[in-house]
Amino acid sequence: MKRLAPTALIALACTAAAVADEPAPAAPAAAAAVQVLHCGRMFDAPAGRMRGETSIVVRGDRIESLQAGTIATPAGAATIDLGDATCLPGLIDTHTHLTFETSPTGYTDQFRWNVADYALRSTVYARRTLQAGFTTVRNLGDGSGESIALRNAINAGIVPGPRIFTAGTAIGSTGGHADGSDGYRKDLAGDPGPKDGIINGPDDAWKAVRQHYKDGVDAIKIMPSGGVLDESASADNPQMTLEEIEAMVAAAHDYGYTVAAHAHGAEGIRRAVVGGVDSIEHGTFMDDADMKLMKQHGTWYVPTIIAGRYVAEKAAVPGYYPPQIAAKARQVGPVIQGTAGRAYKAGVKIAFGTDAAVYPHGQNAKEFAYMVEAGMPPAYTLQAATTHAAELLKQAKDLGSIEAGKFADIVAVAGNPLEDITVMQKVGFVMKAGQVWRRDDHEVAP
Repeated sequence: MKRLAPTALIALACTAAAVADEPAPAAPAAAAAVQVLHCGRMFDAPAGRMRGETSIVVRGDRIESLQAGTIATPAGAATIDLGDATCLPGLIDTHTHLTFETSPTGYTDQFRWNVADYALRSTVYARRTLQAGFTTVRNLGDGSGESIALRNAINAGIVPGPRIFTAGTAIGSTGGHADGSDGYRKDLAGDPGPKDGIINGPDDAWKAVRQHYKDGVDAIKIMPSGGVLDESASADNPQMTLEEIEAMVAAAHDYGYTVAAHAHGAEGIRRAVVGGVDSIEHGTFMDDADMKLMKQHGTWYVPTIIAGRYVAEKAAVPGYYPPQIAAKARQVGPVIQGTAGRAYKAGVKIAFGTDAAVYPHGQNAKEFAYMVEAGMPPAYTLQAATTHAAELLKQAKDLGSIEAGKFADIVAVAGNPLEDITVMQKVGFVMKAGQVWRRDDHEVAP
């Protein structure tokens, strides 16, 4: 997904009036100190198997214990009876963009909307994402650091939303996929530099990462190849040198950041993997040599199949995208799902990610079915969104499974997702850090 400049943000599907018509986000009532959840089944994410009836004891924001069967509720504790529903760890989407959303007017709205417009709408998208069962996300690109403010507001309890690990603005080269001024006339384009996330050389790379550290990000996103939704010519050409990538990774790892690399082309993927990035995003045209290299380096792959399918669909709608973007969408969109299937068979590590904003927010769980269609077992796709994603984010101590000591991030669906993965698109219960946000298929009100 393209990094968007303050004046070049991809617009939102809903207008200001549509946002105003949405029910106002409301904080739920305070949770009891101790809660006992009774689940008809529970997905054991580390083992990749389904357990039978399980009781989960939550104390404060953490899981205290879990036991087979139904246990008596301790005095003073609250009981949450989920009937025969399947409980799973809170879902993790490792590739989102919560501060904007696709729209056929996006490439003109960017000249009328301010950063504040995007920031306000981001609160709606964050709430939709949480209601869909995604209690944690990695946000890989915004326009002007507004996802940092969104993260802070959620952490402060001001607005509802998932736990966010944000990369702020993505980093790339002049004229590349990260350059939000692509397609502008010269008097508007300017010359973005490291402070804006645009680098040309290793020294700029260090400055850009240090600026991101100053801004307060949690991760680094780089663009070593072309992309679809910018107005440049190529979707897959290499756009960063190996030396630039190595400098980015060295600087990022100095500050304790993981590095996600947007890359469609095989050569861009190769350079990113050799350069030491932690994950490849999209990976559309990765070849067998890239896959072998990723296995050798332990590099994660985040396919974002839903984004590919969505842009291919919208490219067929006259006027939805500018002509050059529509052409790239038709080139890239249909390929990602097949690549993901081959990568799974090759043994590449896969984490769940969707590129939310390229498609409407809240539909993240469609990715599970697309992963299964690509040849991945249902249990593996659930692990991709739990244990695998937590490992990629380096948060496995706190997230990714229902185990004593971890955050009480728990979701529930009717039916058994190992038998029908599409039930993941109908999450009926959401708990994040011990706080219930959705119950009985409805958002929890105060």
